[in-house]
Formats: sequence, structure tokens, C-alpha cells
Amino acid sequence: MKRLSDTKFSTLDLVPVRQDGSPGQSLRNSLDLARHVEKFGYHRFWVAEHHNMDGIASSATSVLLGYLAGGTSTIRVGSGGVMLPNHAPLVIAEQFGTLESLYPGRIDLGLGRAPGSDQMTARALRRERSGSADDFPEDVTELMAYLGPRTPEQRVIAMPGTGTQVPVWLLGSSLFSAQLAGERGLPYAFASHFAPRYMHEAIRVYRNHFKPSAVLDKPYVMLGVPLVAADTDEQADYLATSVYQRILALMRGQSLVQRPPVPSMDGLWLPHEREAVASFLGLAMVGSPEKIRAKLEVLIEQTQADELIFTCDLYEHADRLHSYELLAQVMKG
Repeated sequence: MKRLSDTKFSTLDLVPVRQDGSPGQSLRNSLDLARHVEKFGYHRFWVAEHHNMDGIASSATSVLLGYLAGGTSTIRVGSGGVMLPNHAPLVIAEQFGTLESLYPGRIDLGLGRAPGSDQMTARALRRERSGSADDFPEDVTELMAYLGPRTPEQRVIAMPGTGTQVPVWLLGSSLFSAQLAGERGLPYAFASHFAPRYMHEAIRVYRNHFKPSAVLDKPYVMLGVPLVAADTDEQADYLATSVYQRILALMRGQSLVQRPPVPSMDGLWLPHEREAVASFLGLAMVGSPEKIRAKLEVLIEQTQADELIFTCDLYEHADRLHSYELLAQVMKG
């Protein structure tokens, strides 16, 4: 049985843009956060590909990863994830092969099969590409071939990329990628930070379908977890209202720029919206270190996850740093 202190812990940064901020400041904050969590002992720092969202500044994911890797020294950096249907596999192989060549042994390539945007934006991204989520298994195979050793009959190579063996993860919020990751013997990350409903079933499917590979000899599960840690439960509840407002805006199709915390959400949401936000954040760790430790111990006992990756979208950058510092103390026991 795994214990909390045996579990690796990492950061997923959504690079949030504040109501009174700018993308440039958000990107600089991302690097500052990466440097801090590196010092706190976090294992990896991931950013995700999103498009047409005014409150998220990580759309040019591989460009941002170069900035983050260049400004840190030991922490692994990677995509959580690149939405592969938006791209030709060769292009991603070249981008991540370049990153691996510059920062060897520190780059992760997490892949998702969703567009990371609405359908209109997906068409704008792809233009003449016919790629879709249905092509995902074949695209993963093609991409991994570009990153693997060059074969004598191979006529198209990724340069840089060929032979780099950049670690590939499959990400998902449903059961499809869980089964595919298991069958391919790849590490699997479940998006329980926004879709906790299918978490236990996805873990079961992944482990039941797992076949040892050259990459892994046994399953490796990472779970996404929303985080709002503060010195007291009351302070954490107050800071969490920024998160609630953002999820509420997402559900309403409104602007996703970060809003400051409020004393109460009363009057800002309807009863059914409150329930929907609570479901979205079903795995959220909100509270003091003591409260979060107790909840995390239950999560590890129930899931036996190998790693947890935390996302923390607080309005004040200083509050985010403090939240991740408190969590590191909890994880280290």
C-alpha cells in the first residue's frame, strides 16, 4: 500500500490571466512558479494547450516549455497536454525533439485527443488538415516512431527528434485513452482536476488493460487535483471563490479571466450552478494543511496513484506560491 509520502507530486499550470493583468505577466508568473516549485521539491511542471480562451495563456505550448525549461534547472517540464488532433505528428516530434535536445532528460510529452477548444477554433487551427480524435491511436504510433530510433527504410525523419525517445504520456478525461495507454504500456494521466466522475473507472480500465512495454513494466497513474491551500480553512474557502467564479464562467460561456475572491458566492450562482461547480471540482483540496493532508491520504488509499499533479488558480500570485509551498510540506510528511 502506497503512503502519501511515497507519492510524487507535480504542478499543472493553466497560466491564468487576471482580470487586471496581461498575458505577458501570466507567462512571467508561470516561470516564477516553476522556479519556486522546483525549490519546493515538485517532480514536474506541465502546461496545457488551450485555444480561444481569454483567461489561459498557454496556447503556444512548446514555445512556453522552452521558456520554462530555460529558466529552471532540474524540474521536468512538459505538456499536460498537447492536443494531438490539432497537429501533424511530425511537427510535434520536431518541437519536442528540439526541446529534448536542448534540455536532455527533462522533457515530457503528454498527449490528449480532444481539440482543447470549440469546433470553430479547431477548424481555424487545422485548416486543410483532416485530423480528428478518431485518428488519435494512429497519430500516437506515428509520433512515437519519429521519436524512436531511425530505421533503415524510414524516409521521413524528425530532426531534431529521431532517437530522442521523449517520454510520451496519454491523458484523458474518459475511458478511451485509459484503455489505449494500458494497451500501449504508456504512463497515464487522468484529468480528475475537472472530470472526477470517471476517475476510478478509468484507473481500473487502464490497469486491467496494461501490457508491459519498453517504457514501463507496470502501470503508472497520475491524477489531476485542484488545490487551494492556505494557513486556515477560512482563508482557503475565501481564496477558492476565485476558482468557483472561473468554473462558473466556463459553464456559462463567459470570459475566463480570473476574478478576485469574494466574501460569499451567494447571489453569484444559482443552486444548480453551485452543484455543477461542486461536481466539476469534486476532487478539490481546499483548506489548511491538516485538512488537505487528511483528504489526500484517503485519495491515495483509494486509488494507489503513483503521482498527483496539482493545479492552483488563485488570483494573487503570492497566494499560489504559498499554496504550493504548504502542499509540499504536506506531501513530504
